[in-house]
Amino acid sequence: MYGNGYENMGLGEYPVAASSSAIYFQDLVVQAATGYVTVGVATTIDIIGSLNGVFYTDATTSKPTFQNYLQGSNTASDIKALVNDSPLQQYEIRSDNTGASAQTDVGCTADIATYAAGSSPNFVSAVTLSDSTIAAGSSQQLKLIGVSRDPDNSDLTSANVVWRVLINESFFGDTTGV
Repeated sequence: MYGNGYENMGLGEYPVAASSSAIYFQDLVVQAATGYVTVGVATTIDIIGSLNGVFYTDATTSKPTFQNYLQGSNTASDIKALVNDSPLQQYEIRSDNTGASAQTDVGCTADIATYAAGSSPNFVSAVTLSDSTIAAGSSQQLKLIGVSRDPDNSDLTSANVVWRVLINESFFGDTTGV
């Protein structure tokens, strides 16, 4: 079984190429044609899930290392991405909308906005949902299933509302190859 479940602690392991670009905690990851996972950007399809961390043998110290993000240009040859990869996993993502959003957006799909790298010291994803791409009846990266249940982030009349989403263009649901 792939995806979150009690028998696999909820994370799938996927190889990452040495010296790849940085991938931040909770960034979307996709399967590249090389067979390795990489960061997902706006409009990429076949999303596996979101990065929960990486495990590798440090090339300098030869010690096993876990981090919640992947540093760019990491030269380890055994990098494994630990990914929340259930196609039914719910995520929360902040909208880039500077104005009000609408309850009628629930059920629509949208892409992520232009990729934005996380920043130190937390190395958490800075990706937002592109409000301008929200549309009904279209196939885009994410499906809006509701507004956040957090009272501080669920006001549809405020800017940058947080949406609950599912991955709409999932690696596991797409029947075409990468």
